[in-house]
Amino acid sequence: MTLQRIAIDPAMVRGAVELEATGRGLLPHRLPRWARRQIPDRFMVQTSAESAGVRLALRTAADVIELDVQARRIAADAETPFPPSAYELTEAGAVVATATAVAGSRFVFTFERPEGEIVPGPDATVRFTGLANGTERDLELWLPYHDAVELRDLRADAPAAAQADTGALRWVHHGSSISHGYRAETTTGTWPAVAALRAGVHLTNLAFSGNAMLDPFTARTIRDTPADLITVKAGINLVNGDVMRVRAFRPAVDGFLDTVREGHPETPIVLVSPIWCEPVEAKAGPTIQDPDRTEEWSIAGGTEADVLAGKLSLQVIRAELAAIADRRQDDDHRLHYLDGLTLYSGRDAAALPLPDNLHPGPDVQRLIGERFADKVLAEFTPELQRSST
Repeated sequence: MTLQRIAIDPAMVRGAVELEATGRGLLPHRLPRWARRQIPDRFMVQTSAESAGVRLALRTAADVIELDVQARRIAADAETPFPPSAYELTEAGAVVATATAVAGSRFVFTFERPEGEIVPGPDATVRFTGLANGTERDLELWLPYHDAVELRDLRADAPAAAQADTGALRWVHHGSSISHGYRAETTTGTWPAVAALRAGVHLTNLAFSGNAMLDPFTARTIRDTPADLITVKAGINLVNGDVMRVRAFRPAVDGFLDTVREGHPETPIVLVSPIWCEPVEAKAGPTIQDPDRTEEWSIAGGTEADVLAGKLSLQVIRAELAAIADRRQDDDHRLHYLDGLTLYSGRDAAALPLPDNLHPGPDVQRLIGERFADKVLAEFTPELQRSST
């Protein structure tokens, strides 16, 4: 079977805010170049480069599709083999095919060796077969959320083009590793993708593992990104790193929202507080690994007394975010607040515990995505449709 080379049209790429021409292909970015130059640590260099929510939107009648990639994944060392990464095709919100490829390059990083090192490796080819149903169809090819993926060559046994713009609502989301998808099995199993596919909206996922820190460059990126709905899920990383006190947290939230509003004066914004995380519900961070356990298990490094002295716990953050939203709503009627406990609560944790006491497993990722689609996206979709007519 002869496959024809398909030029990768930038219009095919969704979920990225910038495309870099590398000379061998296109590298999607979830932060623009000027913002990447302001990243403060090497861990975020890798996690912000990862492809959470990035996909190719194709219209084709092809039976076979091949994609050559240069993929990079984070690793603790240069030797341990990677498991295969999943690439998924969706149609009308459902997964219709999955193929795998092993990332050829790695970003060697540990928090004990935070300088990081890129170890280059070979390209890989992702191959989908048995796709044709006799007619053209709209497919989205989702890249693995935990890999930085350079798109090298696209081939198919029939012509392929970028999907036409259907006018679907553009949802921009910012959050932590929970929103990035850590511990999800595949990209379409990360909760923002679950919600977007369920609601039929276009997702741009600006969640960065370990780095939902109310960074000004992230706020400016959201400000400059086209959106019909913006959601900001803030809090857990601030506790994880013990990076703020209440005094700094309040104006940081206001400043982040003020910056986003500069570019989106009328766009609905939903401020979302943290989901349940037992170790830091009432205690302060940082979160640390339990020294008495060999497996990953997070515990609080701070105390309830630290909270009384001005440090942050999740209970404090929820109360503060609710109060900030309530105050700002006097002048901003398109700002909304969602309590993260309505997405995953202590009662949910009793039935579906977090496998490392911090991050949702695949079951909880799907639960959060379904609830978010029903509580937020379904509520705002009719409003946004009316405002766009």
